[in-house]
Amino acid sequence: MSSTPQVITQAQARELLAQVDVPQILRKMFRDLATGQAVQPAQQLVEFPQGAGDFINYLGVLAEDGVYGIKTSPYIVREQGPLVTAWTLLMSMQTGQPLLLCDAGELTTARTAATTAVAVDALAPLTANRLAIIGSGKVAQAHLHYVKGLRDWQSISLYAPNLSDDPDTVGRLKNIEPRLNIVDSREAAVQEADVIMLCTSSAGPVIDPTSLSKPALITSISTNAPRAHEVPPQSLNDMQVFCDYRLTTPGSAGEMLIATEQHGWDKGAIVGDLPDLISEKVQRPGYDRHVFFRSIGLGLEDIALANAIYRLQR
Repeated sequence: MSSTPQVITQAQARELLAQVDVPQILRKMFRDLATGQAVQPAQQLVEFPQGAGDFINYLGVLAEDGVYGIKTSPYIVREQGPLVTAWTLLMSMQTGQPLLLCDAGELTTARTAATTAVAVDALAPLTANRLAIIGSGKVAQAHLHYVKGLRDWQSISLYAPNLSDDPDTVGRLKNIEPRLNIVDSREAAVQEADVIMLCTSSAGPVIDPTSLSKPALITSISTNAPRAHEVPPQSLNDMQVFCDYRLTTPGSAGEMLIATEQHGWDKGAIVGDLPDLISEKVQRPGYDRHVFFRSIGLGLEDIALANAIYRLQR
């Protein structure tokens, strides 16, 4: 018997996600990856003809939960600017039937930020007390939400261009964390920072790690523009590099691809990924030089959150 999946809108997803512990769900997912209870294939990028855009499929299997799924996200080129959407389909491994079709906008924002939070918790020095954020959009706001309680932050600085002209966004940011200090330059934001979270949609470098005054943890998410990157690709040679999943990230992350082709970097230099860190196969790094964490977003992250929403609904 075929069944019609439950359809979850963006507004419903936002409401439901507020009722689950997103970082904890992702920690379990990365643990499942480490123990072979989950499968994460590489992203599948398909280009539209005539340069009209592309779509990326993110796949994954959660065997212990008896589900698999796919998130599909198109990047549609338009005169007024690119349009990006995303939908996640959750499937049963027992019946082969669709369980849930969810607008993945909120899932993507939550899992992107919560994955960074899991990485910050695993990688940042326990004594870290200065946090910097570059970016102010929904993803940056979610990063602030998930990371604000992870350390005893004495200073939280944020920079984004033209933010002084956007009182609504400033209000939302201050509502998430009243202690937030909004500064007027990138340099002011990252000065003496222990952790720097890059939360932009920039296709090119946002900061140069060589300009920083001391070793820091730098996290990067980037965007799905072709070969997008938030740090100079050559800087990977001088940093301790971690990622969300070492089997797939180097094949998709823009700075890793460019660093491999042009700067002699090798993916074998990746110190560890989140399954390694969560299962304690790899230890927290020392900070004799910068530590770089790169996340490309995994289908499994979306599927784990879609599954959590599905179970909550039931």
